[in-house]
Amino acid sequence: MAAFAAALVLGAFLIAYRLYGRFLGEQVFEDQEDLVTPAHELEDGVDFVPTQRAVLFGHHFTSIAGAAPIIGPCVAAYWGWGPALAWVVLGTIFMGAAHDFGALVASVREKGHSIADITAKTISKRARILFMCFVLVLIWLVLAVFAMAIAGLFVSQPTSVIPINIQIIVALVIGWLVYKRRVKILVPSLVALAVLYFFVWVGVEVPIDFVAMGVDEHRVISGWIFFLLIYSAIASLLPVWLLLQPRDYINSHQLFVGLGLLFLGLLIAHPNFDAPVYRSPEAGAPSIFPILFVTIACGAISGFHGLVSSGTTSKQIDKLRDARMIGYGAMLGEGSLALASTLAAVAGIGLVGACALPTQGAVDDLSWALYYDSWAHAGGNKAAAFVLGGGAFLEAVGLSSELARTLMAVLVIAFAATSLDTATRIQRFILSEFGEALRIKPLTNPYIATIIAVVPAMYLALAETPDPTTGQAKAVGWVLWPIFGASNQLLAAFTLMTLALYFFSRKRPVWPLVIPMLLVMPVAALALIAKLQQFLAEGNAPLTALASLLLVLLLWMVAEGILAVRRLTN
Repeated sequence: MAAFAAALVLGAFLIAYRLYGRFLGEQVFEDQEDLVTPAHELEDGVDFVPTQRAVLFGHHFTSIAGAAPIIGPCVAAYWGWGPALAWVVLGTIFMGAAHDFGALVASVREKGHSIADITAKTISKRARILFMCFVLVLIWLVLAVFAMAIAGLFVSQPTSVIPINIQIIVALVIGWLVYKRRVKILVPSLVALAVLYFFVWVGVEVPIDFVAMGVDEHRVISGWIFFLLIYSAIASLLPVWLLLQPRDYINSHQLFVGLGLLFLGLLIAHPNFDAPVYRSPEAGAPSIFPILFVTIACGAISGFHGLVSSGTTSKQIDKLRDARMIGYGAMLGEGSLALASTLAAVAGIGLVGACALPTQGAVDDLSWALYYDSWAHAGGNKAAAFVLGGGAFLEAVGLSSELARTLMAVLVIAFAATSLDTATRIQRFILSEFGEALRIKPLTNPYIATIIAVVPAMYLALAETPDPTTGQAKAVGWVLWPIFGASNQLLAAFTLMTLALYFFSRKRPVWPLVIPMLLVMPVAALALIAKLQQFLAEGNAPLTALASLLLVLLLWMVAEGILAVRRLTN
């Protein structure tokens, strides 16, 4: 049953690329136009670098495919497999892929400027400042939480430490070989992938576990957070060809191999769905509408993707006609990852034997009913369902339990790390554009902008504050994180608004952008209102203020959009 569902979804993605992706490219975005891309016009060897389509696809794919398309479906499986799969399929094909594709094309046409900067041209200069402020806060939160998540996985899965860090060294070597020695990238990247898998085995045999060595766990996590954010700062300043491109290309191979093994294991194990089609939430748990649609964000539609498309990818694209494969195709790839995560949570979980859950301790045999017995457990276990259920699929292929789970953990960490330094680079670009808009010259300096990009994120990740809900000390970033899902979808709605006005001004049909915007915007607003009610009931003043501010921002942006439509139609 689960294997049949996977085949149907993957078939739908293939048909969508051939038909709907072509329609968008030819009729809306005019992606066959022969123009000089920013990578050629502004080539600087650091950020603007013409890149082979396959290599750039790997960078873009792994930059958008962070931990969110894994964690979101794992949590959303609480409501059953039907709603989760339906939102992944429909959201990916008709919303997320169109959003990412459009942001990439618009940025290429506007000399690589971010979608936030394009807002000034399409809506107003006021809207650009609002958009940039919103993006800055969102990315600081993303950097903090991704760093904390990776640090936590390094502690809980010490077998993943060696392969993840070795990958950085290997990527530097690949970048040097390809761009300095003019070696074709495919063979070295495949060798690098083999080296990575060898060190996965080494990591299983020699785990780097500082907690087992007697170091306090809190200090270990803080140390990893500091290391990861310093690394992301350095990586964001290096030329994209030296680390970002080759590492992401290797990661794309890893993802394809990982997804291939997952679906092969699914076919071999051939499990039935261990979850019901739909499950009514328990008393006190959030209702499926609208929370499902902000829980699965990056696996359906995500505002962060528009920042990647217009932040780093548009500066490297060789030809405009490459945008369809990279923008639309990579989102279908992310939808496939969300599909694998969903199936691991609703089918693979029933294949798991003895294990230990983050929030429930040791169990003899796992099942969906046990894993998702409450909303608190569903949210607290996060990506564990993917690691355990996906590991069970890999065990069906013949891998040992420890090796299978390490491979799953490496998959999650590798893509979270990719999003981490891509987000740092994007934050540097946004700060530079912000400096130009407000005539604050120091912000246009890449080193100053990078410091400002990293330091607030480090504060959010390392500083602690009492959680208003539980009263326990918690990292500031984790306290603020509940607002991320709704704010991310709100960013997607703002991006769709900007794109619709941009292509409307070019006299193109914009209903493929307007309809998703009209669906996503009220859902994000309702989710924010639901969160606001929760925060008020809990007496959570910081999040109440933040949710209120976001609602005001939403109304302001809608007003700016209406004024822009009137200007364009008069």
